[in-house]
Amino acid sequence: MTRALLIVDVQNDFTEGGALGVTGGDAVAAGITRHLAEHAVDYAVIVASRDWHDPDSDNGGHIVPAGSEGAPDFVDSWPPHCIAGTEGAEYDPGLDTAAVTHHVKKGQGKPAYSMFEGVTDDGDTVAAVLAARGIETVDVVGIATDHCVRATALDALEHGQHVRVLTDLIAGVAAEPSEAALAELAHAGAELASSGRA
Repeated sequence: MTRALLIVDVQNDFTEGGALGVTGGDAVAAGITRHLAEHAVDYAVIVASRDWHDPDSDNGGHIVPAGSEGAPDFVDSWPPHCIAGTEGAEYDPGLDTAAVTHHVKKGQGKPAYSMFEGVTDDGDTVAAVLAARGIETVDVVGIATDHCVRATALDALEHGQHVRVLTDLIAGVAAEPSEAALAELAHAGAELASSGRA
């Protein structure tokens, strides 16, 4: 078995009611949980990432702290979100992580969008985890289509993986950039699929 599931940033701050809540985020969490209940055995590795930003820091310009001069541009800089140790950084309660084999934290003190920029608690990169298990195919799900899902899928392609984006298990910030991200991924060689075909 040489397939992995990459679950990107299904966290409270990225689902409804969070600091950067995405419409459909809770539904994605529930959908991934259903997918895992039916298909966890189909994956040799299941990796879940979380944004995990340092408190009391702008994290390399990624976060514009409340009350500071200037405003986030929502492209390269953002309001405070997914601060380490806060409820917002935790997984959405609708996501059952029991089957997750590797938990990855990213953005610890610096900007990071792709889960490939993060590390496990043991310090392993996602690329190393996949290589160690001979993974050749990854399914990518999570939040947000137009940011961290896009970046993760592109990095997976760069690392030589066959990439499938399960389009019924993702949610984006906005429709237009999300559609553009999916078109870019398809052009780069990713397969756009449904979890029903997983």
